[in-house]
Amino acid sequence: MATSPSSSAQAARAAVAARLREIRLDAGLTGRELSARGHWHPAKTSRIENARTPPSDADIRAWCAACGADDQAADIIAASRTAHSMWVEWRRRQRTGLRRLQESYTALFQETRLFRVYASTLVPGLLQTEGYATALLSSITEFRRIPDDVEDAVRARLARSRVLHEGDHRFALLVEESVLRYRLGDAETMAGQLGHLLSVGSLPSVSLGVIPFASASRTVWPMETFHVYDDELVSVELLSARATIQQPSEVGLYVKAFTELSRMAVYGATARALIISAIEALGHADE
Repeated sequence: MATSPSSSAQAARAAVAARLREIRLDAGLTGRELSARGHWHPAKTSRIENARTPPSDADIRAWCAACGADDQAADIIAASRTAHSMWVEWRRRQRTGLRRLQESYTALFQETRLFRVYASTLVPGLLQTEGYATALLSSITEFRRIPDDVEDAVRARLARSRVLHEGDHRFALLVEESVLRYRLGDAETMAGQLGHLLSVGSLPSVSLGVIPFASASRTVWPMETFHVYDDELVSVELLSARATIQQPSEVGLYVKAFTELSRMAVYGATARALIISAIEALGHADE
């Protein structure tokens, strides 16, 4: 793990260390007293509190038990694990192309019962057509200057999307109206993608909401695209990384944000009208 103070992973590890220190202070214990209760050398306590040594799960349980804070152990353990794995650089994941990246999500998709997806700029991958996905993945390949396996990657993405029609899965999908207006590919490609949204939105397992430009006063601002898998894991898509979050309190924060965003969305006939308006605008733009 990187030790640069500017590293996001290091910042996450420092946050875990700070929480453990706060628990010790709240318990009224000195570092030596905590070390004695944990049956380890005082230097270990210092290294953990200064984020020089990451604590093991057992260390965290023992620390919390010594401070009478057993109820906080699970949350801190999750945060500690996240500090090790939350940042997966796109360049490292994409260095051999995009197909493997698409395939890496297959097991997670099959295991998840409830998908919650919020998209602020792009049609969610689950709902992408072949043409739209090809335009998007081609752009990423060119921008990243990575090996071109777009055709295989698109096939893998479409295969992954079969989960929409298989098994006992439910899908709650929210898109900003801007998603309907940002064009990827030519007008025909975009029209096909928007038409697909009309079709997929009618599936019994799918709830598709659109947050209009003209929404009443927003209670939650537009944010990065994120996916919530059941109540266990969140992934947030950034330009340079994919952040994976498993800490229960932070997962809960994203669930809360999704709930608030859901209240601002329109559904059914109103959502379809916005999609149809975006399709009609494509024709006007080319006149």
